[in-house]
Amino acid sequence: MSGQNNEPNDTEEILEPNARNIILSIIGQLSKGSDLHRVSLPTFVLEPRSFLERITDFMSHPEILLNAHKLPTAEERMVAITKYYLSGWHIRPKGVRKPYNPVLGEYFRCKWNFENGTDAYYVSEQISHHPPISAYVFGSPENNFIIQGEMRPKSKFYGTSAATHLEGTASIKFLNHPGEEYIITYPSIYVYGVLFGKLTYDLGDSATITCEKTDLSCRAEFKTKGIFSGSYNSISGKIKKTSTGETLYDFSGKWSEKIYSGPESIFFDALTAQQHPKDVAPEDAQDPFESRRLWRKVTENLKNKNIDAATEEKNIIEQDQRDETRVREETGTKYNHRFFDVTESGSTWKLKNLSDDPLKAKVEIDNFIFKYDPTATV
Repeated sequence: MSGQNNEPNDTEEILEPNARNIILSIIGQLSKGSDLHRVSLPTFVLEPRSFLERITDFMSHPEILLNAHKLPTAEERMVAITKYYLSGWHIRPKGVRKPYNPVLGEYFRCKWNFENGTDAYYVSEQISHHPPISAYVFGSPENNFIIQGEMRPKSKFYGTSAATHLEGTASIKFLNHPGEEYIITYPSIYVYGVLFGKLTYDLGDSATITCEKTDLSCRAEFKTKGIFSGSYNSISGKIKKTSTGETLYDFSGKWSEKIYSGPESIFFDALTAQQHPKDVAPEDAQDPFESRRLWRKVTENLKNKNIDAATEEKNIIEQDQRDETRVREETGTKYNHRFFDVTESGSTWKLKNLSDDPLKAKVEIDNFIFKYDPTATV
């Protein structure tokens, strides 16, 4: 057994005594295995943005996908998708912070503009509050890729640690390769040191990418640091031919720093990669249920370290949600989702009225998402 690894980690955080006492008083009421979603966490542990916006972290390097549809072989396209998938995990808040829990009907939308004159779009919507389900779509019809997915976070308390298991899947399609669909799963987020010591954030468990048509699959193992050995943020994985198990490509390293293919070839370098900025409408031009405008007062007070005022504003939003839910239940009113429909199987969600034809999809997206009139559907 090796000695304890004392390498620095920017996802560690030391809580002030009063903050620690507040957290201890909350978890003292929980049993091991308790669901944390219905627990109201103290405002000081919040990251000042919604989970719907945090999903866009995974789209911070869209340039990886811009020319992926032009790659001549399925193996090359799988490698590009794997690189894209691994590129978003290094973006996270300093310390241990949890984004706002989106309320039902909340949504976030934005664009990315590229040097070749094309763009990509994103919209996400909270389609369920209990249990929490966030549906999203990210794509660029002009560059022949569409990603649709949903995240169903389930947070659990494990005694000395907590975890958010990101259930749900994402689907990546290249519009010029009909039938080629890549299904993606997510790892889990762990927080250690809940009862004592430093709070530490890490990723664990495995994530997969599979494509039935091309007979290719990838399994990535996110390895949490051991007590006496190992290191933070480690990852390894292989791309294989599914039917035979033959390894075609492997990678390892740290998802927060450098991932290598082979001993020296860099697969992805998070230390030098530049985030592609997203274009978000000013808050005053947003609909009241768009994330930044909805949470604006909470965010302002958090950034000004006015925790009491932030808590009060957060409580107002949450109480409005409870009141609206009660009215719907009393009147038997069904909630109508703005942007997403459940699929025929009932297991996943998809953007309404999205064509597989790139030119039609471009027009539909501009009209439906970015010229959306909130008074017309809700």
